[in-house]
Amino acid sequence: MTTPLSSILLVFAASVIGSAGMVALKAGANRLPPGLLGILFSWRVAIGVALFLLSSVFYVLGIRHGSLTVLFPMVSLSYVWGVLLARLLFHEPLNRSKIMGLLLLLTGVVFIGLGNRP
Repeated sequence: MTTPLSSILLVFAASVIGSAGMVALKAGANRLPPGLLGILFSWRVAIGVALFLLSSVFYVLGIRHGSLTVLFPMVSLSYVWGVLLARLLFHEPLNRSKIMGLLLLLTGVVFIGLGNRP
């Protein structure tokens, strides 16, 4: 089964939207008062959950016509966006080990994507 470009783009968008959801959850978590009740009333957490749900919609639309063995590994791109966004927005450290890990993830996604060829 050849995976259409539209499916790849939908799953790519899902990974970006999911990463934005992760950032919103982190921003909400950083401002939570003690106790579980604060989670229910945090608008940042609510936005994060909504973005995760939206990313799931994009993912489902993407896998509908594509090969799961090609598309599922693309979800790991959300780790790449997450690390980069954490560095930019939360000033988390980005060391050699993290950079090597990101490069390995990207390399893996590329090689699996090459398996899309008939």
